[in-house]
Amino acid sequence: MKPTIKSFPTTKFIGKNLSFTYADYRVFELWSSFIPRRKEIQNAIGTELYNIQINPENFDFNPNTPFVKWAAVAVSLFEEVPEGMEELEIREGLYAVFNYIGDQNGVAAFFNSIYTKWLPNFGYELENRPQFEILGERYKNNDPNSEEEIWIPVKRKI
Repeated sequence: MKPTIKSFPTTKFIGKNLSFTYADYRVFELWSSFIPRRKEIQNAIGTELYNIQINPENFDFNPNTPFVKWAAVAVSLFEEVPEGMEELEIREGLYAVFNYIGDQNGVAAFFNSIYTKWLPNFGYELENRPQFEILGERYKNNDPNSEEEIWIPVKRKI
């Protein structure tokens, strides 16, 4: 598990969001409502989809602690936002970028390794900014050969 440390530029997104918990994980509902309508979004940058998670301050990863999940695409402008969708801007920041290969069965353990093994031991700490996955052309929903990039917001330990 060796991430690349990258700066993510300030980026605008348009998409849909839901608030839920890990105990009531409704990501399928979110994406099912977004995918059929993604072509309505104008000024899209690229073809990647973004699975964005906004955690509350001091998020404890408790299964019952709510957070906000977004299904979105990057855009150049917020000119026209389709009805039922919203805009989001992620400000520039430092991220640890991990490449995940596999289906959804192994992703929880992969995230657990990031937070419990990599993060405490490599000179970085979690920063309270959105985390996200970039679902690009090699992403194949629930396929063992699927690939995605996991972007975890970090800052150097002082």
